[in-house]
Amino acid sequence: MQQLMLKNPALKDFLIKSCPIKPLPLKAITLETRLIKLVPLTMQHLEGYCLAGNYPQVWQHMPINRCQSQEIAKPWLAEAIKKMDQGLELAFVIINKVSEKESDTVIGSTRLFRYNDNDKTIELGHTFITPDFQRSHVNSHAKYLMLKHAFEQLKMVRVEICTHENNQQSRNAITRIGGQFEGILRKHRRAPNGDYRNTALFSIIDEDWLQVKQQLLATGKSQEEFMHVPS
Repeated sequence: MQQLMLKNPALKDFLIKSCPIKPLPLKAITLETRLIKLVPLTMQHLEGYCLAGNYPQVWQHMPINRCQSQEIAKPWLAEAIKKMDQGLELAFVIINKVSEKESDTVIGSTRLFRYNDNDKTIELGHTFITPDFQRSHVNSHAKYLMLKHAFEQLKMVRVEICTHENNQQSRNAITRIGGQFEGILRKHRRAPNGDYRNTALFSIIDEDWLQVKQQLLATGKSQEEFMHVPS
């Protein structure tokens, strides 16, 4: 470590040690299988983000449609980008790779956030998928990529997944991939309009990951489709 000697005689022999730059906890990364790609969110995705998510059924359990207009979505994206720059979360847009003409089309978004380095926990959420791709390969592939990154690269011991207590479709989907229901957190989150919601809390811990991984791989036609072969 570099040491600097002060020239002030009154502080003779007092050493200042320069501190090394601490690496960011979370680094932006692109994750992909043969069928989808998770690309770090940027403001260039604003238009595609809004087009992918501006459907009433996507936001029916939320107090605000964050994709209703670019004016509404822009500060939401800006906050996510700021937190990514600080290394506090990973926010992605979801790209479908199956169709070449849609190779750059945003079909959803998802995040790893509320990162706790001390306890090695993180939350997976803020997920939406455009209706045409719901109940398709997209959700299982996205969850596979994010959970694999969380447990195998980031070395997390616990991933939390939360949803509105009345969002039964989301609760069923979380259960299908192996999320363990832990209960209802009352008045857990406050929305921008001041309303509170009750949250259904699920978790996957590191001891669960091997089984969850196999369940996700079993949703595809073959395990090979979950692999990415660089061109």
